[in-house]
Amino acid sequence: MDSVFIIAEIGHNHNGYMDNAKKLIDMAALCGCNTVKFQKRTIETVYTKEYLDSPRESPWGTTQREQKEQIEFSEEEYDEIDRYCESKDIDWFASAWDTESQLFLRQYNLKYNKVASAMLTHIPLLHMIAEEKKHTFISTGMSTFYDIDIAVDIFKKYECPFTLMHCCATYPSNIEDLNLGCIDTLRSIYECEVGYSGHEISPMPSVYAAVLGATAIERHITLDRTMYGSDQSASLELRGLKVMVDNIRNIPKCLGDGVKRIVLGEEVMAKKLRYW
Repeated sequence: MDSVFIIAEIGHNHNGYMDNAKKLIDMAALCGCNTVKFQKRTIETVYTKEYLDSPRESPWGTTQREQKEQIEFSEEEYDEIDRYCESKDIDWFASAWDTESQLFLRQYNLKYNKVASAMLTHIPLLHMIAEEKKHTFISTGMSTFYDIDIAVDIFKKYECPFTLMHCCATYPSNIEDLNLGCIDTLRSIYECEVGYSGHEISPMPSVYAAVLGATAIERHITLDRTMYGSDQSASLELRGLKVMVDNIRNIPKCLGDGVKRIVLGEEVMAKKLRYW
């Protein structure tokens, strides 16, 4: 468990500001995360014109289009993210929400791919991702075993390594909906690595998931939960992220090797307390 792979999901919590993105990258690196993750969308492909023209109040305007355009980074901004992560010695990757975005991401030397829960049934996108043969984290929120079967078959067909990510796709998630027992269920059915992608407020369920054998943990991170954005309230701030990472990294120390022994401190206490 010392090798639990920890993904700090920045997503769109930067709100389209590079300064915010860099602060979140710094936060993930400081806390000892393995990588940061973003989200990439071609908004004209993912959303209809009717939807983009519909009302939505945001700090940047009154339509969905104005809000979506603000939070999407340009190619130049992704170039800056690529350089900045390299300077901080932390990997980055992104979940594509359409095939054009996946093609866009191919220009970077990324080690990983991600299938978001919402994209698990996007079959053309799954084929495009799997053919790259990069280790892919596949979130299973909102999905049936039938949906997961199809996705797993595609990745096996391309011999693409993957980790299924148990997930409750609500933001934030209620504790009683997390169902962490599904980590073992997925592992038993698909005989593969299984991780956990959490959206609850507390950092502790992610620690429990690691104790249950999750090989990867993904959590959204934020500079401030009160910031504008649909994912902010389901994200961890600096203190919560540090608590989560430190506790996960300490699990092997707590579990030990299972050999019953009397440690030095106990010998001292035995001499002090056992008077017979």
